[in-house]
Amino acid sequence: MGLLEEITQDMKKAMKSKEKERMQVLRLLRSDLKKAKIDKRGEFTEEDAQQVINKAAKNRRESIESYKKGDRQDLVEEEQKELEVIEEYLPEQMSDDEIKELIDQVIEETGASGMQDMGKVMGTIMPKVRGKADGSKVQAIVRSKLA
Repeated sequence: MGLLEEITQDMKKAMKSKEKERMQVLRLLRSDLKKAKIDKRGEFTEEDAQQVINKAAKNRRESIESYKKGDRQDLVEEEQKELEVIEEYLPEQMSDDEIKELIDQVIEETGASGMQDMGKVMGTIMPKVRGKADGSKVQAIVRSKLA
């Protein structure tokens, strides 16, 4: 069963069990997936669907940060609940130790020695961690290793 079908099934379950907030988040996700499928105009793969889910999660994380800066705890809690629902559909995230280990391997492979090689390292590592780790977290770890 594909991600779109899984979300549709979960949305139906949420409707039946009267979980209004969960249903709204799933409805938005489903809508985003359908729009991306139409925009692609070709074969819509599970990887494409995963990118849509990752983008939705990233948007929620950014909103949470903005609301924290604006001291809007009510909105932070709302976005956090939405993020929890979205994260159910994300692949297992890599731990910091796994990311650091992978970065060390890439630095060794590319022969990176300083900040001038950051683009080379990031270009090599991002395809390997796409969907499994937050890009800003990876970038921060790479920056600290190369500094």
